[in-house]
Amino acid sequence: MKKPLLFISLILLFFTGCKKDSTSEIDTEYPVINIESATAFPKQCSTVKRGETFIFRAQMSDNTTLGSVSIDIHHNFDHHTHSTELATCDMETVKTPVTPFLLIQSYPIAAGLSSYEVQQEIAVPASVDPGDYHFMIRLTDKEGWQTIKGLSIKII
Repeated sequence: MKKPLLFISLILLFFTGCKKDSTSEIDTEYPVINIESATAFPKQCSTVKRGETFIFRAQMSDNTTLGSVSIDIHHNFDHHTHSTELATCDMETVKTPVTPFLLIQSYPIAAGLSSYEVQQEIAVPASVDPGDYHFMIRLTDKEGWQTIKGLSIKII
C-alpha cells in the first residue's frame, strides 16, 4: 500500500512543480525599429560617400526589454533582395564586385532599457566599390524576438 501512495505523491509533486505562474506574462511581441524620424539615417534609397563617415541613427523600442542591435552592410551588385520597404530605388546594372564594402557589427544596448536611440558613426573606406548596397538592421529583445529592417542604399 505504501508504494502506490508514494508513486501518486511523486506524480503530484512533479506536476505542481511544473505549474506556470499565472501572474507573469509571456513576451510575444517583436521589438520595433523606427526610422521615420527626421534625424533617422539611413532611410530607404539613401546615399553615402566613399571615404567619408555617416551616423547610423534609429530609434529602437520593445514592450519589455531590449537585447541587442546589429547591422550588416553588403553589396547588392547582383540585385538580390532583403528589402522590408515598399519604395524601390533606382539600381545600377548588375556587376561583379572587386572590392565591395562589408560591415557586420553589433552595438551594445544597456541592460534594462525598453527604448534606445542608436547613434553610431560608420566609416566607409574610399577604396570600396561604389554601387548598390543593403543596410540590414537586426534588433533582438531580451526574450529573443527579432525584427529585421532591410534598406537599400547607394555608395557613391
